[in-house]
Amino acid sequence: MVEDIAALVSSMGFSSPESVIGLLFLVLAVIGAVIVVVSIRPVLEFYPYTSPNARVRARRGKLFDEKQLSEIVEADTVEEVKNYLRGVPEYAEYVEKYPIEKALDTQLAETHDLLARIAPDDIKETFEILLSKWDISNLKSIIIAKEAGLTREETEDLLIPFGDLKDSSDKLLDAKNIEEIVNALEGTEYAQILEDAMPEYQKMGMLLPLEAALDKNYLNKLVRSVANPADDNSKLLQSYIGTLVDTTNLKIILRAKVDGLKYEEVQSYMISNGYQIREWKLKELMESEDVEGVLSSLEGTKYSHILSESMPDYSGTGSIAPFEAALDANVRKTANTISKKKPIGIGPIIGFLSRKETEVRNLKIIARGKVEDGVSASVIKEMLV
Repeated sequence: MVEDIAALVSSMGFSSPESVIGLLFLVLAVIGAVIVVVSIRPVLEFYPYTSPNARVRARRGKLFDEKQLSEIVEADTVEEVKNYLRGVPEYAEYVEKYPIEKALDTQLAETHDLLARIAPDDIKETFEILLSKWDISNLKSIIIAKEAGLTREETEDLLIPFGDLKDSSDKLLDAKNIEEIVNALEGTEYAQILEDAMPEYQKMGMLLPLEAALDKNYLNKLVRSVANPADDNSKLLQSYIGTLVDTTNLKIILRAKVDGLKYEEVQSYMISNGYQIREWKLKELMESEDVEGVLSSLEGTKYSHILSESMPDYSGTGSIAPFEAALDANVRKTANTISKKKPIGIGPIIGFLSRKETEVRNLKIIARGKVEDGVSASVIKEMLV
């Protein structure tokens, strides 16, 4: 028997039975390693989200529910709204320091700041860019204020105290005109962005080119940050950011059609690297004769159904507001789908951010309704999203 085994081993090209045993051990080790890698990969994917999601869930539990929002809607004045918010720790500090809308925006900015700090490394860049929207908001406020001739104090009241530029605000506030604002931004990415847009601003005599340049840079950075998804979490983040970009492009196109603008007139304001709507499709949409043509050209994309449902409202009013509301609702729906699809990964973070943004938006609607005389609670409720 021993001789037969030795002969078999020899016929297979092995010098001894021990070499066969060694090979078997090696094969088993490789198989075991593969099994371990396959088994542990899901754990490695969601492990970085464990701590961030715990913090996000704690905050999500403090979001207003429908009953609480109804109670706020029933307030008689803005001061009553503020009194309600003074009893909510997340808002209390800011309501005491700022006017109501600035207080709400500051709380939302704090949320962006938190997510940028706790986001796992593979998605941190995207959330840091999302936080930079407050730098852009502040720059726009300063530019508009300078153009309108507001004082330093009046301008400062417009700024949200978050973002990378908050430590440079004194230099920006002291600037006397747009050119000095650009100079004060030296060393930041915004200096070149605004400088490149200056000729168009001077030609048009309008701030639109400056504001659009800031927005376009922001959205392009978001698109680049999710361009190469490495796992399911980053793929879902890509779909969310892509939906935001598509929504922005479609709003621009719809407004352009209503205003009778041509593709060449708005091309520079759009983001060519959309998600479902790429550059060639954007051109096709802009070359449509009217809003109806835009909807026809969207066939084959998810936006066709989304916008078609709002067509009767548009036809009756001539306003694109129903389309914009439908697109915004789709962004919220996308976030909600992600939150359910990846409950132990990126889902809770995206879901919480979307719900927080919706909460702040609704609180602003309520506050504005209380400022204006004659806006009933029932009308305000209909305006909530």
